Amino acid sequence: MSLSTGDECFVAQTAEEAVDQLAVLHERATGALNQALKRYLKERTVPDAEQRSLFRYPELRVVYLCQGEVPSTTRAYAKVQVPGTYAVTITQPKAFRKYLLEQLRPLMEDFTVRVEVGVSDQNIPYPYVVEQGDELGGSGVTAAELARVFPSTDLSATSDGIADGLYEWENADPMPLSLFHAARTDFSLRRLVHYTGSDWRHVQPWILLTNYHRYVDQFIHLGIERLRDDPRFVRMVLPGNVIIERGMDEGEANAIVASVEWHRFQMPAYHLIAEDGDGVTLVNIGVGPSNAKNITDHLAVLRPHCWLMVGHCGGLRQSQTIGDYVLAHAYMRRDGILDRVLPPHIPIPALAEVQVALQEAAALVTGERGEQLKRRLRTGTVLTYDDRNWELHWAQERPLINLARAIAVDMESGTIAAQGYRLRVPYGTLLCVSDKPLHSEIKLPGAATAFYQRAVSQHLSIGIAAVDLLRTQLNSLHSRKLRSFDEPPFR
Repeated sequence: MSLSTGDECFVAQTAEEAVDQLAVLHERATGALNQALKRYLKERTVPDAEQRSLFRYPELRVVYLCQGEVPSTTRAYAKVQVPGTYAVTITQPKAFRKYLLEQLRPLMEDFTVRVEVGVSDQNIPYPYVVEQGDELGGSGVTAAELARVFPSTDLSATSDGIADGLYEWENADPMPLSLFHAARTDFSLRRLVHYTGSDWRHVQPWILLTNYHRYVDQFIHLGIERLRDDPRFVRMVLPGNVIIERGMDEGEANAIVASVEWHRFQMPAYHLIAEDGDGVTLVNIGVGPSNAKNITDHLAVLRPHCWLMVGHCGGLRQSQTIGDYVLAHAYMRRDGILDRVLPPHIPIPALAEVQVALQEAAALVTGERGEQLKRRLRTGTVLTYDDRNWELHWAQERPLINLARAIAVDMESGTIAAQGYRLRVPYGTLLCVSDKPLHSEIKLPGAATAFYQRAVSQHLSIGIAAVDLLRTQLNSLHSRKLRSFDEPPFR
């Protein structure tokens, strides 16, 4: 990856100038590619070499000029460790403007750097500028034909090698500026639209993940309340990009909710949007570690501040009661989904800031503290399986569960925490005990309904309250615990 030869390089004096120039170059490139696509579909006009040279991502470069001691900072991001050039291709700079400024401003203030913007040598794949796909319908042109004429997706350029520690830093020139370059980001942005059923631009930086649709019902209910009572929030976006605006009549809002065809999407997302862009998104990821890895792979390119798992689990201790909470402080990963890139013997640490926020949120919402809260909220190890019927192998599993001192079992939490660790996104888990499979307390229909009505609303309220607490702790939340020896300057 390097700036294309023959193209001028813009040297930015401020972070704002850099992002503005990135936006100009990205708009020029995507506009040229869009126009060329339309001409080909209509007239079969093949773009010439000069036109094709426009179909390239912009690139951001930071040249660290320090020759002496590296400035010391306790900040976990927006810092450079060794002199040299750091670079990354950028997509959608307008949408990522806030994030880019949060990285560039402190970097330019604290270090002697030169910030350059230019055109890279990485082509923009044509599928990433086709918004709906309607443009291709009825044209008689196949995707295979377009791939012969226009730049297409190159999966060899969309790896997670930097995040997974596979990047050769020692002789790299330039070094990576961030975990994800433009093609990897665009790949995930399109997947998010496919799986969640809404525009990726609606995803908020505070993300709740759940494994049960009843949490969706409560999120919508709480969201409508927030739109009515909290001036920070301006709208809610439902699957299919259906919008409920602040000030809308409650009857009209409920009618809109009832009309949403959420079942069309594999992992539908619901977005409570704040005016300052600091709202909350809930994604119903369904059941299983594969879904958990899939969605977090894609959410990670948005660089959220945090994701929290709020779902159901099986309680493993006799002393637990259905409806109790489990705050995970360790994970026993028996899901297998990440073993090749993050072996299960690698510890996944609990993040103190998230743990404290979840416990304090539980106290605030339940009104219970001290011994009273301890009776309802237990801290311990959560075991994550990839086999829903693990109980059928209880004789083999019992010794490991016993050694791990596990107190709860589910199919997503360990994967989500491991993904947060791997992809440098702060994470946490607060589960609600919905059954006790080892103690003959299973979810019978009548008891389950009563439990859901009582517990789900309170549980989700705790998750949102935890987000409210964490929102004021960004500097400590983005801690050095998630950073390795060799890290890009951007978080």
